[in-house]
Amino acid sequence: MAPLAVLRASAAAAPRISAVALRATVRGYATSTPAKAHHRVVIVGGGSAGVTAAAQLRRLPQLAGLDVAIIDPATTHHYQPGWTLVGAGLKPLDDMSRPFDAVVPAGVRHYPLRASAFDPSNNVVKTSEGVDVSYDYLIVTPGLETNFAGVSGLTEALADPASQVSSIYSQNTVEQVWRNIQAFKKGNAIFTQPAGIIKCAGAPQKILWMALSQWQRDGVREHIKPTFATGAPAMFAVPKYSQALEELRRDRGVEGLFQHNLVSVDAKAKVATFKDLANGGKEVQREYGFLHVVPPQKAFSWVAKSPLADAAGWVDVDKSTTQHTKYPNVFSIGDASSLPNSKTAAAITAQLPVMVDNLVATMNGAKPEELKAAYDGYASCPLLTGHNELMLCEFKYGGVPKETFEGIVGGQEVPNRAFYHLKKDFFVSVHY
Repeated sequence: MAPLAVLRASAAAAPRISAVALRATVRGYATSTPAKAHHRVVIVGGGSAGVTAAAQLRRLPQLAGLDVAIIDPATTHHYQPGWTLVGAGLKPLDDMSRPFDAVVPAGVRHYPLRASAFDPSNNVVKTSEGVDVSYDYLIVTPGLETNFAGVSGLTEALADPASQVSSIYSQNTVEQVWRNIQAFKKGNAIFTQPAGIIKCAGAPQKILWMALSQWQRDGVREHIKPTFATGAPAMFAVPKYSQALEELRRDRGVEGLFQHNLVSVDAKAKVATFKDLANGGKEVQREYGFLHVVPPQKAFSWVAKSPLADAAGWVDVDKSTTQHTKYPNVFSIGDASSLPNSKTAAAITAQLPVMVDNLVATMNGAKPEELKAAYDGYASCPLLTGHNELMLCEFKYGGVPKETFEGIVGGQEVPNRAFYHLKKDFFVSVHY
């Protein structure tokens, strides 16, 4: 049973350390699409960042009746942080989604269109359907692309139920993860993490630890040889938590292949091929009986090719104000932004109020150097380490811990049962 103090603090902190909270509302607009349109604020992307930004802007008394539109072709809103729970057999997939119209705030116009280009010099978003939507202010929150095709043979392996290959990084493959965990009884189990930027960098480990915990429950753990193969040089980017996770890895008998980046999967031969980044990209092959893959990730090409992008393809914003470095009427947060922090839903909760404050200030005539709200890089990774335990990693820019419960439970690098129930039971209910 969690201490009462932890539960009270959890309720207060949930909007910060959980995913962004959404609330279903009765929508005030139909989705009929004109040839072109104009809105005061246009939001590209209706994930947690975009939808909640729209809700917050509409709720501001000083902006009563603000004309806001969202461009997103989705018919379903997914709570992606919950896919780890689905892959671990803790929650059904249906609990992790809602009809998109159910989460669009009242009074916000939804265009079920696919954004394809930005023309910031003329304040226009172009769509694949040929509709141009112009704006006074633009918020860019389309997320990022999970590039399954970036690993040779992976798409084919995921389509074959007999391959024992799966991934929690897609709603189309996440249920197969749990089926594979249940079916696997002995042999080599490999869990991968790609080099470079991914969303929720702790998720590749979450499913590792949950699979080990389940195999322990099933009495087959001693017959399984687990390997964590990561393109990164360490277990985690924040030293405090990386050290704790490294100790956990060694204590639990998990082989660590660091700076090993998965490049191909041969599902018939059950062989995974990695490039050893520390040795000139030398190829390393490993046989597997179970393979969980996290695909490489990148900015969407239509974002990366736009005038809004930096050299890496992300929307180029000031790391403190979230305002675009060239176009002051453009803002971006979340996975698509260049903000140099961990790309998690929890990070959005800290970015969002900063962006809203600075957007309103800009509407009122403030220049970029006059913006006062500042984002400190806060992000959180509720990292499952087994059944009934979770390491709540919270940090800001520079890999500096910024822990909510340090004065209550001590250092959060120690897995805690109360934190486990925050992730498993509380955050989903807060989100929806």
